[in-house]
Amino acid sequence: MIYPDLEMEIPQSLGRVHFVGIGGSGMSGIARMMHEAGVPVTGSDRSASYTTEALERLGVRVSIGHDAANVGDADTLVVTGALWQDNPEYQYALAHGLPVLHRSHALAWLARRGRLMAVAGAHGKTTSTGMLVTGLIGVGADPSFVNGGVIESLGVSSGSGSGELFVIEADESDKSFLLYDTAVALVTNVDPEHLDFYGSREAFMQAFVDFALGARELLVISADDPGTREVLAALAAAEDGRPRPTIRTFGEREGADVRIVAIDDSGPVKFTVEVEGERYSSQLAVYGRHNAVNAVGALAVLTGLGYEPGAALEAISQFGGTKRRFEFHAEVGGVRVYDDYAHHPTEVAALLDSARAVVDEGRLIAIHQPHLFSRTSMFHREFAQVLEQGADHTVVLEVDGAREDPVAGVTGELVSNDFADASKVAYVDDWQRAADYLAEFARPGDVMITMSCGTVYRIIPQVVEALRGRFERS
Repeated sequence: MIYPDLEMEIPQSLGRVHFVGIGGSGMSGIARMMHEAGVPVTGSDRSASYTTEALERLGVRVSIGHDAANVGDADTLVVTGALWQDNPEYQYALAHGLPVLHRSHALAWLARRGRLMAVAGAHGKTTSTGMLVTGLIGVGADPSFVNGGVIESLGVSSGSGSGELFVIEADESDKSFLLYDTAVALVTNVDPEHLDFYGSREAFMQAFVDFALGARELLVISADDPGTREVLAALAAAEDGRPRPTIRTFGEREGADVRIVAIDDSGPVKFTVEVEGERYSSQLAVYGRHNAVNAVGALAVLTGLGYEPGAALEAISQFGGTKRRFEFHAEVGGVRVYDDYAHHPTEVAALLDSARAVVDEGRLIAIHQPHLFSRTSMFHREFAQVLEQGADHTVVLEVDGAREDPVAGVTGELVSNDFADASKVAYVDDWQRAADYLAEFARPGDVMITMSCGTVYRIIPQVVEALRGRFERS
């Protein structure tokens, strides 16, 4: 993995820019905005995807596969943190003295002239950012933005607006969220993770304290989450002389500045929220109690900026979801197939709880791809617990190691072995066998959900084809 240099001075002019790993949701959004701003952009990725194809349609040259020759006449290299150190394009740039920017540096370069609004947290960042962008557009603010996922109603993960606000999803995994000159910060929750990078829980929590203190104008933060309450306590106790932003809290907890007083999550989620003594009700197009909380976080930001609560909530309610967040893909033989980015036990539990609203009389079948050897080693028991409690049956695939080297003994079987009831889980280390198993196991009315921030969404065509083989051709 390549970590950002937080002390690096970002060049004013980048010249021709080559993106290594351009197909990632965040990287593609940054590349798209640079291209639209007139910066000559090229890129490469290990495989083609809808994001690389979308960039090519805009006129960006994208090479599939990594090779030093792809760098061409680029003046600056932009890399994703998930890159291996031995990547030939990265090594070529080092050998030839080309400036190498981490993705977060490129994002900071894009946002340097805007009034920056950064969304951070262990879970819910992409959805909250999408809701915030949707809400701001709805009240006429016309922000620029870079999100970690495609906003369905807009069809893009990034966009250049005419307003002063620039909204980003800020990544805490490598401390890069501390790079930005943040005016307004939204913190959804603080659930300690990425300890392989931070080294300790204390260092992780301190990074969020520093992020919160870095907000020059406004900090909007969850009143419900134990981690955010710990951050708030640290802010109150800090005696470093740094100025404090205006703090606004949101959630279900008594005393929250923007407080949820009722939630109905039996379908697309409905809720009532209280702002300064007045109550407002809304229904979203998405499912799940957690999305009511995400929406109220966005509402706390908009009202903190001075927008009228009713109009702001109406604008936020137009949010229609983001790609890879409970995204519907197909229905075959009465079996519906969805995909989601959930990759932490807390996220998986929230996803499965939300999915129950669409299952009806069928069964909820989870297709879990563990992501990273370090995360699997740390959380395999917790994954097993939430999957066993929340799903009727789970298929566990092999670990997607992404940027990490394999670790002996750390496989998907660690998760399946921790199920108390072995009949509720199957560990299948081959995708085609997994697809065939799922098709044979399925019956009309079932809902299947792939879940991981890795490559698991790519199994969906195999699952759909196997379902067709059983239900349509028989």
